[in-house]
Amino acid sequence: MVNPILLIIAPLSAAFIIPLMGYGLKRIVKFIPPLVMGFNLVVSLSLAPKVIKNPIIVFLGGFPPPFGINLYVGPLGILFSCVISLVGFIVSIYALNYIKQGAEQKYHALYLLLLTGATGIVLTGDIFNLFVFYEILCISSYALVGYTGEKAGIESASKYLIQGSLGSSLILIAIALLYGKFGTLNMADMASRIDSVHTMELFFPLVLFITGMGVESAIFPLNAWLPDAHSSAPSTISAILSGIAIKIGIYALCRVIFTIFGATDILQFLMLLGLVTLLVGEFSAFSQDNIKRMLAYSSTGQIGLIVFAMGVGTQYGISGGLFQFTTHALSKSLLFLTTGYMIYRAGSMKISALEGMGKKMPLTSVAFTIGAFSLIGLPPFIGFPSKFMIVYSVLARQSGLYIVFLALVLAGTVIEGAYFFKVIQAIYFKGERKDDRAKEAPLSALIPVIILVLLIIGIGIYPKVLTSILDSSAAELLDRIGYIKEALK
Repeated sequence: MVNPILLIIAPLSAAFIIPLMGYGLKRIVKFIPPLVMGFNLVVSLSLAPKVIKNPIIVFLGGFPPPFGINLYVGPLGILFSCVISLVGFIVSIYALNYIKQGAEQKYHALYLLLLTGATGIVLTGDIFNLFVFYEILCISSYALVGYTGEKAGIESASKYLIQGSLGSSLILIAIALLYGKFGTLNMADMASRIDSVHTMELFFPLVLFITGMGVESAIFPLNAWLPDAHSSAPSTISAILSGIAIKIGIYALCRVIFTIFGATDILQFLMLLGLVTLLVGEFSAFSQDNIKRMLAYSSTGQIGLIVFAMGVGTQYGISGGLFQFTTHALSKSLLFLTTGYMIYRAGSMKISALEGMGKKMPLTSVAFTIGAFSLIGLPPFIGFPSKFMIVYSVLARQSGLYIVFLALVLAGTVIEGAYFFKVIQAIYFKGERKDDRAKEAPLSALIPVIILVLLIIGIGIYPKVLTSILDSSAAELLDRIGYIKEALK
């Protein structure tokens, strides 16, 4: 059996090798990220059937927990690892010819470091290691947002850095408080002792965790950095930030709330927080005339929906939330990749500048439409079963308050549909382009776009392909006693 630690070692090693290769092998540097993430995808998929049956615990340095650092590779971790590897692989293919300006070597090295941080977060069983990987992800993200060296990018990266650093500081303080209380950094060991402490003593660390991770997750009102970062960063980075990075914060938040604290008494607060984030994101997206800012605010709305689903607190609701995580990762990556060349051909990020692109860039335009329809939740795309699961899980609670919440969620979906149809109308039904610059994206960009389209349609038609791992992942989050026993046995 392949050791899961390779999922972290492979991209981390490659990130440090890339600068060395720049002295004589510059031309092949851009091929390293696809190769590494392809390797990670194969390893993650090969491990998935095994960890659904029994989690894999890896002792680093040979010391068992709680004395040593361990990796906990369960269904939840491997689900996230598969999505990280898949999206990372697809976006890196797109970047082969898309990234041509700036320090290309640094871009590819930072890209792999970002994915290393994301993978480490979802696999570690140690809360301080979670923070270390979280910092790797964040610092790489800051640098990539401003990587082109343009004024707007540097300004956006600075805003992101300031807000992200404040969030990271709050997380570190929370970890220090818990370590002072329990004398351990192992998450399972900490969870086993948490019930021995009065609830009020845990309230402050929990608030710090929610606030700190809420920054990276772009939960309202901590999402101010996101629109600027998306509109300034290359489309490949926007795809990774939206498709992977912000949702890794949701993973960390859920791991802390469900596994360590067992704080099921704050689930209605999570639902309310998710609902407010969803509505603010969707209303903000509706008012935008910049396509990338619109997609950024749309991501805030989608994060709100995922948090809302997690707050339902049932296995079916959490499965729906995790399904929506997968939906958003694939669909939003597709939307950012398709708009990348649309913006390049149009020479502007304004939605009005995309008028007539349907005829000039037919394949790219169709792919954008499929990504939009998927996020709205229309069949036969992947967004339909994921949203259906969330709706059904809320209805199953048979509570008047939950029905009100659901009505507001559906209202948010209507708003989402309105602004996406506005873009689709501009692409297909407004204006005619006569400029020669507007032509179809190159094959290197269309291949990853087509892969995403096939996945969105394929999983939408046959969602059972994910049912087993989604159910096992949700059960892992809810069964904290089982997590503790597996990690410490």
